[in-house]
Amino acid sequence: MSRTAVLLSGGMDSVSVAYMRRPPVAITIDYGQLAAAGEVRAAAAVAEALGMRHEVVEVDLRPLGSGDMVGRTPLSVAPVTEWWPFRNQMLVTLAAMKGVALGVERLLLGTVKDDVAHADGRREFIDAMDTTLRLQEGGLRLEAPAIDLAPVDLVQRSKVPWDVLAWSHSCHVSEYACGVCRGCHKHYQTCEAMGVSPY
Repeated sequence: MSRTAVLLSGGMDSVSVAYMRRPPVAITIDYGQLAAAGEVRAAAAVAEALGMRHEVVEVDLRPLGSGDMVGRTPLSVAPVTEWWPFRNQMLVTLAAMKGVALGVERLLLGTVKDDVAHADGRREFIDAMDTTLRLQEGGLRLEAPAIDLAPVDLVQRSKVPWDVLAWSHSCHVSEYACGVCRGCHKHYQTCEAMGVSPY
């Protein structure tokens, strides 16, 4: 894992993957999303707790955003309210750009089974992006180690302790948990399924 990085958004899924695989590098992308400050803060805390080098890439893509994550009405093609056009493609590309400069050969993505609501959360997308990266200079590989796991199963399998998972930030609309968006609901449902109060 010495030349591996995790795309660490700070959410429960990427935190669990980071804990499970323990790569030496974490890359967080601030692309202008409303929750960016909370995500960066959470990712930084987790990276520090795990002894990982933490790199933050800042690119303001707000003019290209859609839906909850940028505070706009979703485009008509959006499958869910938090959909941002080509978001995972953008995140993987930016993380790979940073990663190749760091000598990274493998990039881990925290995609889980529930993400199939998005085309870019499906195995076909992961495989296509892996192929695209391998075709280019640097030959990076993309891996989604939790793609067949539900969020609660990932947390359980990773054995991430609650004092690390407590840093996670899942809200889609604010740097502090709003409690009502789809990201917060997923976070609370996972906590409750684990028998832990999210409040």
